[in-house]
Amino acid sequence: MEKRQRVINAIRGEKVDFVPTCFSLHFDKSKAFGAEGVSSHLQFFKETDTDIEKIMNEHLVPFMGHIRIPDDWNQIRNISLNDHFMKEQLSMVDQILQSSDSSAFRIGTLHGVVASAIHPIEAVYGYEKVRELLCSHLREKSQPVLDAFKRIAEGMCRLAEKYINMGLDGIYYAALGGESYYFTDEEFEKHIAPLDKMILEATKKADGTTILHMCKNHLNLDRYQSYTSVVDVFNWGIYEDNIMLDEGRALFKDKAIMGGLQNRAGVVVDGSKDELADEVKRIIKNQETSKFILGADCTLATEMPYDRIKLIVDTARSI
Repeated sequence: MEKRQRVINAIRGEKVDFVPTCFSLHFDKSKAFGAEGVSSHLQFFKETDTDIEKIMNEHLVPFMGHIRIPDDWNQIRNISLNDHFMKEQLSMVDQILQSSDSSAFRIGTLHGVVASAIHPIEAVYGYEKVRELLCSHLREKSQPVLDAFKRIAEGMCRLAEKYINMGLDGIYYAALGGESYYFTDEEFEKHIAPLDKMILEATKKADGTTILHMCKNHLNLDRYQSYTSVVDVFNWGIYEDNIMLDEGRALFKDKAIMGGLQNRAGVVVDGSKDELADEVKRIIKNQETSKFILGADCTLATEMPYDRIKLIVDTARSI
C-alpha cells in the first residue's frame, strides 16, 4: 500500500497495512528559507520516510505597526497571495512538490487566527505578554481586534485554497486559543471558533484534508468538539497536562486522531533505540489500528537525529 493511500484509509477508518506516521521539526533558521529550505525539507523526507510529508511554514504574518491600544489593530491590513511572505511560502511549496515523493500524503502548515495575530508583535511583547495583551484588547474594545482577525482569517482561507489547488492533500492547522487560562469558554466560542472554522471549511470546500493541531498546555479540548464537521484528524499535546489519546478519541467521536509520543522529552529524546521501539509498539498496541496516525505532541527538536525518526517509522511498519 502506498503512503498516501495508507493515510487516506486511516482517516476513513478503512483497512491499513501499517499505522501511518507524521513527524516534523523546525529547521535551523539558516536552512529554513529559500533554496536551503527546500533542500532541508527534501532531506528530511528522504531520511525519515514518514507517510505524511508536512511542509513547514516559517513565512509568518509580518509586523504591520505597533499594537498598544485596541484601535491599533486597524493597522493589520488585508492579506493577499501577492504579499511577499505568502509568495515566498508558495514558492517553497511548489518546489518541494516538484521534487518530493508523490506517493506520500503531503500537507502544508497553516497558522491559525490566534497564532497569526500574535506573530507580528510577539517579538515586541514576549510569549506570555502578547497573549495577555490580545485578551485585554478584546475585552476592552473588541471590534478593531475582531476586524483584524477577520482580515487575517480571509488571508488564511486564500492560502488554504491555494495549497490544495497546487496539489497538496491538505493542511495542518496550528491552532491557539484553547488554553483555559487565556480566553474564557464564551470568548472562544464567540470570537475564535467561527474564524477557525471558516478557514477549515474553506479547505474542505477545496477538497482538502484538515488536520487540526491544538497547541500548548491546559487545553480545554471541549472547545473543539464542535469542529468535528470541518476536521478530519485531531492532534494535541497529550503530555502537556492535557487529556490522553483514549479520552480524546471519545471526545472527537468517529474522527481520526494523531499523536502518542512526546516531542521534546522522554523516550523519544533519552531512550535507547530498543526503548524507543518498545514505546512505539506499546502505543500502537493500545490504539485502534484504524483512524490512528502515529505522531507527537508537536514539532520535534531541531537537533533530533533523523535516524531516530526513521526508527519510529520502521517500527510502526513492522507491527
